[in-house]
Amino acid sequence: MAEAPLRLGMMTPSSNTVLEPVTAALLAPTPWITAHFQRLRVLAINLGADATSQFDPRPMADAAGLLADAKVHALCWNGTSGAWLGLESDRALCANITKETGTPCTTATLALFDALAALGAKRIGLVTPYLNTVQTAIITNFAGLGIETIVERHLEDPGNYSFAEHSAAKVDALVREAAAAKPDAIVIHCTNFRGLPGAVGIEAETGIPILDSIAVALWGAIRAAGRNPAMIKGAGRLFAL
Repeated sequence: MAEAPLRLGMMTPSSNTVLEPVTAALLAPTPWITAHFQRLRVLAINLGADATSQFDPRPMADAAGLLADAKVHALCWNGTSGAWLGLESDRALCANITKETGTPCTTATLALFDALAALGAKRIGLVTPYLNTVQTAIITNFAGLGIETIVERHLEDPGNYSFAEHSAAKVDALVREAAAAKPDAIVIHCTNFRGLPGAVGIEAETGIPILDSIAVALWGAIRAAGRNPAMIKGAGRLFAL
């Protein structure tokens, strides 16, 4: 019996060049699941007013509305801004989008917290390309929600386009450094960072769950649509839960 089509609407940072091809690769074995992208202007990641205003809810809701025209089954803000702006910003965004479109919505960061809960992970390693100020804000926000960062690695990159210029080998090396601390899980939290496919192999090698934000966002979007993410094979332990 053929699987029912599943359309996922992804709101995407404009300068991101990694998440679309990686998502396509993850979905290649399941042609009945398709991802559809709408870009939003995001050029830099820092805590200044100009940078944080990139994530104002109105343009994001407008982008979601355009994706809803394609009758997608779920929407996802495929960006990680909620990690430093606070999860309440993501929750409010999703509530408003669902109210306006009638379509369930999640984000890469909300999906991450669902994934950590599913794994029972409380002590994490955090790997990002971000500035120290952004990394510190993330660690502080996570701590307030009961997630302790016991090891972190970041690259002091103001991004956003430049995040993709770091090689997969460099990201893998950061993940391996974090694995030495034996956290409950390692979080690669940036959707323009080359954590995949290396994360899957390192997870199998070390036994530590590795949550790459592109994979996590896809997992969360499938769940938001009411479907089973286990349809996605070869993407790591999270999809088998």
